[in-house]
Amino acid sequence: MMIDPSALETLKALLVGFAFAGLLASAFELFTTQRADFRLLQAGGLAAVASVPVVVFSAPFLILRNTVRGRRIEGRPIPFVMVASMIASVWSIFCGRVVLDLLHVLGS
Repeated sequence: MMIDPSALETLKALLVGFAFAGLLASAFELFTTQRADFRLLQAGGLAAVASVPVVVFSAPFLILRNTVRGRRIEGRPIPFVMVASMIASVWSIFCGRVVLDLLHVLGS
């Protein structure tokens, strides 16, 4: 069985995107002692501007964390969880592609 190279690259971008998102959110929580969340953008001023890269690249992790929590606590319907997971996966592919391209440029 052969896997199409473009499918393999997409899978690699998906996995790297989710891994990097989790790593970034966890590192943010470790160094700032506050939870990474989309509310960081509501702080205003320089703090909100500085948190944009953190929120953008950790968004797949944040979306899935909030979705699983919402399903467990609020009992959100399964279709909502599926749509949120698809959005997080597509976002993860884009973020993973950016991270892989950056690593490629830095390695050259």
